[in-house]
Amino acid sequence: MILLESHNVVIYTTLAEKAAKPSSLDVVFVDFDGVRFHMSTPEKKTVIQLSMSIRCWDELALYGALDILKREYGSLIKAATEPEYNITLQIDLEQLPADAEDREAVLKSISLMKRNVLGAPFESAFREQKKLEDSGGSQGQLMQIHYRDEEAIYIQAASDRVTVIFSTVFREETDRVFGKLFLQEFVDARRPGIQNAPPSIQNAPQVLYSNRDPPLEIRDLPGLRHSEDIGYVTFVLFPRHFAKSDVSFNTISHIQLFRDYLHYHIKCCKAYMHSRMRHRVSEFQKVLNRAKMEATTTERKTVTGRTMVSR
Repeated sequence: MILLESHNVVIYTTLAEKAAKPSSLDVVFVDFDGVRFHMSTPEKKTVIQLSMSIRCWDELALYGALDILKREYGSLIKAATEPEYNITLQIDLEQLPADAEDREAVLKSISLMKRNVLGAPFESAFREQKKLEDSGGSQGQLMQIHYRDEEAIYIQAASDRVTVIFSTVFREETDRVFGKLFLQEFVDARRPGIQNAPPSIQNAPQVLYSNRDPPLEIRDLPGLRHSEDIGYVTFVLFPRHFAKSDVSFNTISHIQLFRDYLHYHIKCCKAYMHSRMRHRVSEFQKVLNRAKMEATTTERKTVTGRTMVSR
C-alpha cells in the first residue's frame, strides 16, 4: 500500500518548469480535502502568485497558522491576499537560489504550503504537552479543525501524550465494511504475538477505533453524529513521536493525511475487486463459448416396426 505525498506535486512541478522556462500561467486546481489553489502570473512571467483557500482557515489561524507561514515563507507572503483566498505567496523566479539543491529545497518548501498550515494545531499541541509535563498539569485545550463537511480532527494535549481523533463518514455500505477491516488491522497490528511483525510496529502510536459512539474525549461536544455511517479513529502520540524536530515533522506530515490515505485505499480495493469480478466473468464466458451442444437424434419407426432412415 502506497503512502501519499505530503507536498503538492502540481505546485512543485509547475514551479520547477517555470523556473527553467518562464511563461504566462493561470491555473486553478484542488488538493485533498477541498483545498483550492490558484497559480498565476498577473504582472510578469517571472513572478508567480500562489494563493490557497481552505475551509477551516479561521480555526487554523487561532492555533498559529499565520506564525508558521511567516516562519516558513517570510517575505514571500503578500500583504494583499487574492480575493476569495486565505493566503497568497509571491515567488520571484529570478530570486531563486542558483544552486540546484538549494533551489529544490525552496520549491519543496513552497509545495508544502497546505501541510504547514494544517500542521499548526499539531505543533501547538506538542508545545502544550511539554508545558503540562513541566508544570504537572493534566489536560490542555481541545482543538477542533472542521476541515471537511461532517468530518473533523480533534487534538488535545495531556501531560504524557497528545491525543488525535479523526471523525470520518462512510457514504456507502461497502465503504463501511472495508473501512472497518482496515481500521481493525491498525488496532491489531500492535498486539503482542503477531507473526512476522517488524520491531518498529511496537513503537508506532496506539490506535483505537469506535463506530457510531464518539470517544470519551469528545463525547460531550455538541453536534456530534451518532449514526452507523460514521467512525472515530484515535491516535495516541507519546513524546517519542514528536520530541525531535525531524520526527515531529514526519509525524505531522503522515497523520494529517490519514483520512485521505484510508479512503484512497478503500477505493483502490473496490476497484481491484471489480477488476477481478470482470476477469472472472470473462473467463466464464470463454468456457461457455467453447462448449458444444450435442445433437440429440430420436429413432423413428413405422407401424410394422421398421426403422425409418432419412436419405
